Amino acid sequence: MIVVDVKERNGWQVISVAGEVDVVSAPGIRAEVVNLVAQGFTDLVLDLARVDFIDSFGLGVMVGALKRVNSHGGRLRVVITEPRVIGVLELTGVDRIFDRRASVDDAVTDPDAARPDAGL
Repeated sequence: MIVVDVKERNGWQVISVAGEVDVVSAPGIRAEVVNLVAQGFTDLVLDLARVDFIDSFGLGVMVGALKRVNSHGGRLRVVITEPRVIGVLELTGVDRIFDRRASVDDAVTDPDAARPDAGL
């Protein structure tokens, strides 16, 4: 069973996912990303800290989210802590394209978290 929750933190939309990211759950996560970007939210954190399995469909959703956010001038950060999930990303080489953070707090509060054009 997959659990998806979306909350705003420091101007970032945090999509928290728990469970397995696979052929069954990936479309729901993709729909959340599409919906948020369509609403104008382009700085996203994909919190996968409570994900214990990811397959090629999950990787596809992650890459698709990155492309969608980038095409709208936004940023995507991912939080992954499960060694098996990190291993899949490293094995496939996609770990190099993501801005991976140790925690949601790190993703939304580090010095780069504020948009350079904030307040304009």
